[in-house]
Amino acid sequence: MIFLKGMLIGFAFVAPIGMQNIFVFNNALSNMTRRAVLNSLFIWLFDALFSVVAFYGIGALIIQNEIIKYTIMGVGGLLILWIGYTILRSARAAVEFGKLQPIPLKKVILTAFIAVWGNPQALIDGTLMLGALRGDMTASQSLPFIIGVVTATASWFFGIAILFSIFRDKVSPKFLMWVNILSALIIIGYGLMLIVKVAGILI
Repeated sequence: MIFLKGMLIGFAFVAPIGMQNIFVFNNALSNMTRRAVLNSLFIWLFDALFSVVAFYGIGALIIQNEIIKYTIMGVGGLLILWIGYTILRSARAAVEFGKLQPIPLKKVILTAFIAVWGNPQALIDGTLMLGALRGDMTASQSLPFIIGVVTATASWFFGIAILFSIFRDKVSPKFLMWVNILSALIIIGYGLMLIVKVAGILI
């Protein structure tokens, strides 16, 4: 039961459209299945590491230190703006996505890391949520719970990568371009919101 509870929480946390899912969608639509799954491995590893760290205590540090909290929000906002800009800049190239040109692996790993650890709102919300759940469990319950969480996120990320890459040829190139543009604008708007919020606190 604890494992299933962890899976339900994991699905609920990862399912909403966010930076991780945008990464997986674009990755799956721009790569053959094998490469899409490989790229998704990195987003899952960083997400799983985040879940474990959040579950076992980083939330307490963020709650207790305002400087750390606002630093995370400010730096994260800048990183999010950078990601949004790179997606927007490459959106027109998506029209030719039939000509597969895989992104270099180093860039994939960096982008996956920033999508998870450079998202301050997820960092704060995730640590608070998982930290609170950890506080309500015994030591014997915590391990199956967190295994359930990371199992759910693995199922989600790899499932999306495989499904979208299989049906990528049925997707219009212009549709993918507009998905990228919309994704970029959402991400840029989110980054600006965070920076404005931090600036409002500091001024």
